[in-house]
Amino acid sequence: MSNRLFQGVIHQMKDSIDRSFGVIDETFTIIACSELGKIGEQVQSFPLSNSDLSVNGGLTFKGLGNTQGANFIIFVEGDDLLASKYASVLAVAFANIKFYYDEKYDRSNFIKNIILDNILPGDIYLKARELYFNSDVLRTVILIRATKHHDISVYDILQNLFPDKSKDFVININETDIALVKETKPGIDNKTIEKLANTIADTISGEFYVHAVIGIGTTVDNLKDLARSFKEAQTALEVGKVFDTEKTIISYDNLGIARLIYQLPTTLCETFLKEVFKLGSIENLDQETLFTIQRFFENNLNVSETSRKLFVHRNTLVYRLEKIKKITGLDLREFDHAIIFKIALMVNKYLKSNPVKY
Repeated sequence: MSNRLFQGVIHQMKDSIDRSFGVIDETFTIIACSELGKIGEQVQSFPLSNSDLSVNGGLTFKGLGNTQGANFIIFVEGDDLLASKYASVLAVAFANIKFYYDEKYDRSNFIKNIILDNILPGDIYLKARELYFNSDVLRTVILIRATKHHDISVYDILQNLFPDKSKDFVININETDIALVKETKPGIDNKTIEKLANTIADTISGEFYVHAVIGIGTTVDNLKDLARSFKEAQTALEVGKVFDTEKTIISYDNLGIARLIYQLPTTLCETFLKEVFKLGSIENLDQETLFTIQRFFENNLNVSETSRKLFVHRNTLVYRLEKIKKITGLDLREFDHAIIFKIALMVNKYLKSNPVKY
């Protein structure tokens, strides 16, 4: 990355300096240069102090010092006073650019280590002080998962969407998952964060034809809780994959009872279904009946409204509900029975998703 970083700056400066200049590494190999053809060439090695100017072979050199374990040296064509001035100015510019890049890189790694639990809680605030990191601001972890492999880098798309690298961190987790650690302002509610997630999903699908689902963790007010927010975003995606397959944005705060069901042992779920459906299995219900049940729940157990939405006579719907009662022993017109049946449907869906057996 240093090579690309240096070359980018050199490209911007080359029209302002009327001679060849560039950067060499600790092996005296040119890694960036105003003359592209010289990149990769070797410069004759010689003793060099990090702080002093040196002249050798018609070139003026100035060291940048040790940065991230590598020594980088500026060189400028010529051995005159102007070459020395150019070398001194370039050394200051490149040293500062490298410092800010390294700081940003370290901060990203720091955040990644926190959310993946790769750093001890006691070390978090010590490292934060070293990096001059603002620890006590509100942050939310948003996890973006590409459903299929694509040539287009979702990581690059997100980097462009959130260019403020001092506040927002885009972190590669694996081949499909990218975490966005977003700084949020006080007073921002979950709906606002969901709108942001929708914007992300619309951008990567509408402009780049990449389909992704997004999980949102809760907002936390300190660094050590970022790992919890990340795990919540992961849970939101996993639970959504079972219970909300049509949704693109799943927020941990809105998972409701699905979150509890997802954490239950499968043996307990199987026992629950057997106890609820003593008269007959849930598998005895055909698709039309299940569709009717779904619409009945969506319309808050209102018989008249449900029959209107289904375009059937009210008596037809009552007949179907009586049929369900005969098969399962549960009358969906009774609130308590409806709750049990709703949970049972969710538990059955959970078991069909083949969760890990406990």
